[in-house]
Amino acid sequence: MVNQELQSRLIEVQSRIDVAATKSGRSKDDVELIIVTKNNPAQLVFDLLELGQSNFGENRNQEAEPKALEVAKGNTSGLTPTWHFVGQLQSNKVRSVLEYAAVLHSLDRLSLLTELKKQLAKEPGLRLSVFIELNLTGDANRGGVQPANLLAFAEQVLETPQLELMGVMGVAGLGVSPEGEFQRIADASHNLRSLAPEAKYISAGMSGDFEIAIEFGATHARIGTAITGPRQYP
Repeated sequence: MVNQELQSRLIEVQSRIDVAATKSGRSKDDVELIIVTKNNPAQLVFDLLELGQSNFGENRNQEAEPKALEVAKGNTSGLTPTWHFVGQLQSNKVRSVLEYAAVLHSLDRLSLLTELKKQLAKEPGLRLSVFIELNLTGDANRGGVQPANLLAFAEQVLETPQLELMGVMGVAGLGVSPEGEFQRIADASHNLRSLAPEAKYISAGMSGDFEIAIEFGATHARIGTAITGPRQYP
């Protein structure tokens, strides 16, 4: 049975993505919707698969790992889910995340890159798509790579053939103009493409600001509560 409320929210967000993409001179097909399913059980993922969605985001391995396994065992939709890890990843969780995630949106430091290289070397056939997370705060203690250090870090990422560098990821800060934040992300993306033209994607925008992010070039929108709504499942 189709979850009507979930379907209604999904249709509304898809419409808003379409309008924002059109406003920026692009097609809605240029924006990949990643539905963030954190704090929701596997049943929500099953419902979304039945609605034709297959890209899901999680930010905590201890929740994501069993959820991905449950979905793999019980999926009857005919679609294969793609899991995106969108939170800060602890180095000691890399091995586990590689078991289910196809995309990492938060490659944010050298120690994590080193561990990814180490674990990927154990499985030569394995590939992982990655976004470099930007630190827009100027606070070196926060996660993410400073824009000034982006190209140097990207060069190290590109040295690992098992990593596919997709582009940059950023989160607009609180209490600041989202337009200014997304412009900085767009500028960083432009700089990255001077080194790696194929790394042209931008992971930016969440439930409260995805339309602005799309206007500034976001290609991957990470949207949770605007679609999932309040938790409805036991």
